[in-house]
Amino acid sequence: MSTRMTMVAKILDGKACAAAVEESLKERISKCQVAGITPHIAVIIVGDDPASHVYVGAKIRACERLGIKSTHIELPESSKETELIEVIEELNNDNSVHGILIQSPLPNHMNEELLTDLIDPLKDVDGFHPVNLGRLVQSRDDCLIPCTPNGVMRLLDWAGIDTKGKRALVIGRSRNVGMPQAILLASRGADATVTIAHSRTVDIATQCLDADLIVAAVGRPNLVKKSWIKPGAIVVDVGITRVDDADAERGYILVGDVEKSASQVASWITPVPGGVGPMTVAMLMENTVRSAEFRF
Repeated sequence: MSTRMTMVAKILDGKACAAAVEESLKERISKCQVAGITPHIAVIIVGDDPASHVYVGAKIRACERLGIKSTHIELPESSKETELIEVIEELNNDNSVHGILIQSPLPNHMNEELLTDLIDPLKDVDGFHPVNLGRLVQSRDDCLIPCTPNGVMRLLDWAGIDTKGKRALVIGRSRNVGMPQAILLASRGADATVTIAHSRTVDIATQCLDADLIVAAVGRPNLVKKSWIKPGAIVVDVGITRVDDADAERGYILVGDVEKSASQVASWITPVPGGVGPMTVAMLMENTVRSAEFRF
């Protein structure tokens, strides 16, 4: 009778890694300021989605820690798409603004893809513009990389995890996370052999068991089971979902895409929260500084 190895995974501490990234940015920000440039990000939020306001608050606090100027633009949910377009055009033409971010989700009557395409690619600190995604595919160094996938790569590197030759499974194929994550893992230097799983994938459990590294990014609580994890695999849980819990102080808990018990099988795992989330914010700060550096 075979038994599975039991271990306690090491924690991929996104908070600690994000703090290290912020520390490394301080010198770069100082150089910008010496050149007469203060990195400046404008964040646009439309409507009153509570989670969006929490995320925007985290970004603004990071700016305050680093001395990055932030402008917070709030529009009512009833705003017309043309009003948001006017705001984007004004920010594109403002030389003091280096980064523009449209907080998701937008109201249903707005076309998020169209609006993203209107942002100046050099100010697209989310890294979602087709120009930046195209340059990422070409492995060019003049692009702004999507924050969450870049944060995952930085976190793995910070922990000393070598992805060369590893079989990596990315669960999810969104243009914001899954697809760019796969590209980054397969790129020269990272050199993983990458498989992308999605809603049409047959027998995803077997795909997981074959993987040395799993990046789960679908936003489905506890999708990936402990029994799907190969002993010693590295698990990065990008997903974070509010799940109602009457026993919790706030009435809900935050749950990732991977069962917490996976930590008994994996060698490394990201906590939820405190794993990928802080890295996303840190990479947003880095993209803002990088955009400011384009000016000199």
